[in-house]
This record gives sequence, structure tokens and C-alpha cells, in this order.
Amino acid sequence: MGEITKDTPYLPPEQQAIRAKCFHPSGSFVEFDKEEVEQSIPDRFEQMVRRYPERIAVKTKNYTLTYAELNRMANRVARAILARRGEGGEPIALLLEHDAPMVAAILGTLKAGKIFVPLDPSYPQAGLNYLFEDSQAALIVTDNKNLLVAEGLARSVRQLINIDELDSSLSDENIGLPLSPDTLAYILYTSGSTAQAKGVLQNHRNTLHTIMNYTNAFRVCVYDRLTLLHSCNFSVAIIDVFCALLNGAAVYPFNVRAEGMDHLTDWLVHEEITIYNWNPAAFRSFVGTLTMKDELPKLRLVVLGSEPVISRDAELYKKYFSPQCILVNRLGSTETTNFRLYFIDRDAQINGTIVPVGYAVEDMEVLLLDGGGERVGFNEVGEIAVKSRDLAVGYWRNPALTRAVFLPDPMGGNQRIYLTGDLGRMRPDGCLTHVGRKDFQVKIRGYRIELGEIEAALLNLYVVKQAVVVARGNEAGDDCLTAYVVPSVNPRPTMSALRRALAKRLPDYMIPAAFVVVDSLPLLPNGKVDRRALPAPGRTRPELEVPFVSPRTPIEEALAGIWAEALGIDQVGVVDNFFDLGGHSLLAGRVISRMRDTFQMDVPIQSFLEAPTVADIALVITRCLARELEDDELAHTLAYIESLPDETTEGLPARQGDSKR
Repeated sequence: MGEITKDTPYLPPEQQAIRAKCFHPSGSFVEFDKEEVEQSIPDRFEQMVRRYPERIAVKTKNYTLTYAELNRMANRVARAILARRGEGGEPIALLLEHDAPMVAAILGTLKAGKIFVPLDPSYPQAGLNYLFEDSQAALIVTDNKNLLVAEGLARSVRQLINIDELDSSLSDENIGLPLSPDTLAYILYTSGSTAQAKGVLQNHRNTLHTIMNYTNAFRVCVYDRLTLLHSCNFSVAIIDVFCALLNGAAVYPFNVRAEGMDHLTDWLVHEEITIYNWNPAAFRSFVGTLTMKDELPKLRLVVLGSEPVISRDAELYKKYFSPQCILVNRLGSTETTNFRLYFIDRDAQINGTIVPVGYAVEDMEVLLLDGGGERVGFNEVGEIAVKSRDLAVGYWRNPALTRAVFLPDPMGGNQRIYLTGDLGRMRPDGCLTHVGRKDFQVKIRGYRIELGEIEAALLNLYVVKQAVVVARGNEAGDDCLTAYVVPSVNPRPTMSALRRALAKRLPDYMIPAAFVVVDSLPLLPNGKVDRRALPAPGRTRPELEVPFVSPRTPIEEALAGIWAEALGIDQVGVVDNFFDLGGHSLLAGRVISRMRDTFQMDVPIQSFLEAPTVADIALVITRCLARELEDDELAHTLAYIESLPDETTEGLPARQGDSKR
């Protein structure tokens, strides 16, 4: 039962051993055969209805529907759609709550031979308007709660179906409409509510191929209970729904936004959930609500994706979940669905800050390409391209973009190559690590940097709850790294502490020049960080581990002004470390040049690096000037500085220059 099938791509022994444990305790797993991909989604679902009519199909706090009951509701939705629109493929918008009727509407739309377009009611009105207009939906299926919004979108009453008030005379028998596997199934929009949102178009065959890979990798069986935590306008949610309902299992929608994270643990235990699928950021928030007393004995799989999974996530999994539970890191996109999986058990060792996304799934080959489209070598970074027959059909009403990123196979045949825009690094054994987005790769002071690696290093610090790093231009016209951090502790970490912690993990050129500590990160409706909405760093002196000490002499005052101008902040204390303020070696050279012009003397770069505070450099300059000019006033100033009482810097670490006096 635990053996890998002959069609499974290569896996090293340790991955085979972990996957061999990935079974429901009932041991009732039935493999999803490749031949079963050649049908429609309703055909497969109706097979499950005939086999398991009385088993629970979908359960929420408002509904508990068996397969037979869900099928009857879906049939009535299908007949209502056909009564309005007749046969023929066309988009149907679904504006419904995160509940069982949305699942029924998805199935009903497919049974009618239509293309479903799920819309999230939480989207802003402007976003919904754009998605509805771009999809050219012929009809909106909605509910009582969203009826007013739907009426604002629809152009006529005939464009609306209220699922809460379906005509009671509609038959609930199967439609029996013959559908080819090539029939279009859904359009999912990939980027929130902006005008740049792209509608990804998918058919029945490709969807069933994805479910085949999920089913066989996770050994989904009739006794499994899968979470539905993502909104249904995301591909991972559609997979959760079909992975359950096309295998006789049950899907459990839970609206975290409405119910709250604090209730999630009790719900998982009470409903005896076996497969939990969410994103890493939400997983970290969820684990933050757990105690060592919390037990989730039925949970056998924690599946994470959509964002990089870091080694800290693996440690949290090992700390809070049972030895029988397995962690899975997945990589995919709406255009490809999942094409890489990496399984982790309690004994697995993670090297580095980022958890690999792992090994191939059936019929999904990964190529890593350089800027010229040539394959890169092992352990080199390249753009991840996926070669398969089972990619998305393309982008809705955007043939130019489809041609740009869905390329024909240069070897011929029926496969295509999708350029993901993600960057990866492949080990010789075929294990892939995701290192960030191509458009998040930047060049700082001549160094090419993947921002995702810095974000992963930050997220692995226990004081950091969320983090994102961007490259911003400063007043001098240079690109600098800025990190936005949501702390997990109080008092909040200082910029000095964050820099020092990162210095143990990253080279100096990858350490951000500025750290902005915020209460929360701005999000797009799809849950990803809205990088364009991140506030620009202000000119305020950052929080350091040392308090602010004002300049005490004219030389210190002049130096503080030079540093403040170069660093782009409003003030610099005399015991502030230049590098803790965001300085770097290139900027240090500019500051030294300014000091040369101001004081008509050279300050060796080594002196600056060894003692990078205004007070220390002021001592160097004052001593040099006093010696060269034999100036009694400068000598007096030097004596004054060296005789300052300890309370001037009470509680501060000794300056490096102090030991040399």
C-alpha cells in the first residue's frame, strides 16, 4: 500500500519513506487512474454520488449536505441557469458567501456546460465591476446577503439568479448533458481588484489531471475531511473542493475573516479535519494561537503554499503537531496548479532558511532558464518554466499575453512551456528550491539580490511575525533595500538588533538599509502584500539600541549634519553607529569625501569602519587638527571631550575608540 507507483517521477529514498506514511488510518485509498482524466468534472462527481449518496459532502455551520443532497441542489442551479441561458459555454459569475451554496453553484454551473467565474464579496466595488465586465458574464448567481451588490453589477433582472430563492418546481434530477473533457470549466482572476488582473482559463481535463496528482500524492480517501480556508476565487480553493468531492471525501468551508483565528483550533478538532491547506503567513498566525496542550489528533496533512515556506515553519510544525502528521510544501500557480511537492516528517532535516519545494509531479516537467531562454546548470538560479500538456488553456480575452508566456514546445508535440516569472535553483537530485519572483530580483551596488531570501531570513527570526523587502530609490538616486517588519514581540525589536541578527545569516550587501516596523502589512484582496501601498521610509532617526545623544562640540555638530544628509534622516546622535543607521561601505566613502572637503584632512576608511560613530570620528579629527595646527583651543576642546563624565553615555556600550585613549 505504501509503495510509489511506477508512473511517479523520481523520488529519493527519504521522500519515498515519508510519502509511504501518507495514508489515512483507515487504509482505504484508491488510486486515481490516468484514464479517469478523460471525462468531465460532473461525470466524476456523479460517480461519487452513486457510490456514497449518504456520506457528508460539504459541511459548514449553516449546512450539512450529503452527496445526494448536494447533487440535488447543484442540479436545480444547473436547470435555473439553462432556463435563462440555454445550452452553450459562456461565463457565469458566482457572487456568494464562503459556504455550501457556493460549492453547489460551482457544480451546477459545470453541469449546465457553462464556465464559472467566482467573485469574492469582500472585494471592493470597483474591483467587482472590473472582474464582472472583463469576464463578460452572462448571468450572476448570488444569494440574499449579496443581492444588492449583484443588482449593482447586473444590467437587467434577467441576469440574476438568487440561489436562496430557486423556483421550487425545478427538477433536481441529473441533467445528463454530454460534456467533452476539453469543455471550458472556469476563469480565475489572479491579482486582486486591479485593472491588471488576468483571467486564467481552464478546462475539465486539466482540472481532473490536477486532482489526479493531488489524490495520488496525498492518498485522499473517502474518510478524509479537507479544509476550505481560501476564498473560492483562488485555484487552491477549487482544488480543495474537487479533491474532496471527486474522491468521496468531505470539504469543510471555514470563513476565517468572519469566524476568527481563535476559533480555528476548536473547529479543526470538533470536525476531525484530516487535511489542512493554507498559506504560510496564515499558518504562522494560526500556530501563534496554539498552546502545547492543544492536540489535533486527526490531522494527518498540513499543506502549505502560495508563499515561500521557511525553516521556522517546519520547526513550528514539529513543535505543535503530532508525529503522525506530515507537512507538505507545494509550488504552483493558477496557470499550472501544483507542479512540485516536498514532504516533511518529524525527523526531516532542513538545511538553510528556505524549505525546498521539492520534486516533480506526474506530467509536469520543470526547466530553469536564463535571460536568453537557455537552461541553467544545477545549483544556478534561473526562471522556473513548466513544460506540460496540462497547463491552463490561456488568458481570457488576452491572446497576446497568452502567446507571450505560454510557449510552444520547441521539440514539437502537444506540450507547451509556461514561464512562471518565479526564480528557482535545482539540486542534482532534481529537488527544486524557490528563491523568489523574477520581478523581485534587484541589483544593489552591483550585487544581484533575490528579495525573497532576505524575507526568509527575517521571517526565521522569532521576533518577526511578517516581513517584506523592497528596493527603493533614495535622495541620491541609489537603490536601497527597505525591510517592512511586523513584530511578534513587545517591546519591538530595534533596527540595531535586526541588523545584527541578519548579519549572522546574510552578507552585508543583503542587509536592508532601512527597517520600517509596522503594525500590519497592506494586503491585496488575494491576501498577498500590496507592495505599492507600503509607506516610504520617513526621515526620522530609526529606533536603535542606544539613546539619542546630541552633538557637544562644533566638530561633532558638523559631522552629524554630514551624516544626516548622506543617510537621508533628520538627525544623527553622536554615539549612533553609521551602519545601524542604514549606511554601507559605498556611502561611507561619500561621507569621508565630504569630511575631507569640510575639514581639509583625510580620515582613513579603516578608522571609519573600526569606529563608525560621530563621537569617535570627531576625536580622530580633533586630535589630528590639534596636532597639526598646534591650536590651543582645539587642544582644550580635545581635553574637554576626553574628560566628559561617564553619565554622558550612561548605559551605552563603550565606543571602540575609548580603549585607545
